[in-house]
Amino acid sequence: MFSLSWLPDKLYLKIFYFFTTGRYLNFKKPVSFTEKQQWLKVNDRHPEYTQLVDKLAVREHIKEVWGGEHLFPLLGKWERFDDIDFDALPEQFVLKCNHDSGSTNVIKSKAELTPEKLSEMREFYNRRLSRNYFYAGREYPYNGIKPYVIAEQLMKDENAPDKSIEDYKFFCFGGEPKVMFVATDRSTDCRFDFFDMDFNHLDIVNIHPQADKPIPKPEKFDEMKEIAAKLSKGIRFVRIDLYELNGKLYFGEYTFFHGGGFRRCQPEEWEKRLGDWIDIT
Repeated sequence: MFSLSWLPDKLYLKIFYFFTTGRYLNFKKPVSFTEKQQWLKVNDRHPEYTQLVDKLAVREHIKEVWGGEHLFPLLGKWERFDDIDFDALPEQFVLKCNHDSGSTNVIKSKAELTPEKLSEMREFYNRRLSRNYFYAGREYPYNGIKPYVIAEQLMKDENAPDKSIEDYKFFCFGGEPKVMFVATDRSTDCRFDFFDMDFNHLDIVNIHPQADKPIPKPEKFDEMKEIAAKLSKGIRFVRIDLYELNGKLYFGEYTFFHGGGFRRCQPEEWEKRLGDWIDIT
């Protein structure tokens, strides 16, 4: 779909929405959760959102509104992959791009960095650095971000250091978190489980299946709700991603279009209910 970057946004989104969902996109009277996210892409553009999705620039915002202690430590940033001094990095770290989604590489040991692995990573990140992520789903906040490869400290749960850390993602509507999901076992068999704001399990299925084990309520769940509301204030819809790790909360990212706005929820009633919560009047 990148070859269609010349298409106007509305036409592109209508084509891509039908291609991914098998449904026609109604821009005039959007109803569902995914439809309204497409409407927001075209009709609710705010230049300040670009800072919020930029994984480098957003750090200053979080420092101002919440505190720098809630950020994963930044180890470096580079405009080119070949500029990375791997000798200067710790034994374990995380690489990702600041301007896109899905570019994360978790390095658990430098022994992994064989010449073959480095060659693969070089090709991968050079391709990512040359790409304007905006064109994939016309997610306007990504347009114009200066791309970097960044390295962050690999964070671990002290009680389960080999386990993937849980990701808590809050759907916020006009600054009010109403639904959230927990992403578990991300490195092996990712599962998404949705909950209401009293941590009652919901029957929503979206992108990944539900876990086949109970999901414990995070200790700082009430604090999570408060910070999600604070970070999403004044925004019609945004997903706020947080982590609870070793008794402390950390910021993950701002996501203005969950699944790019193309991944419908099941059962269908949730598409309507979540859509109702996005106020486009």
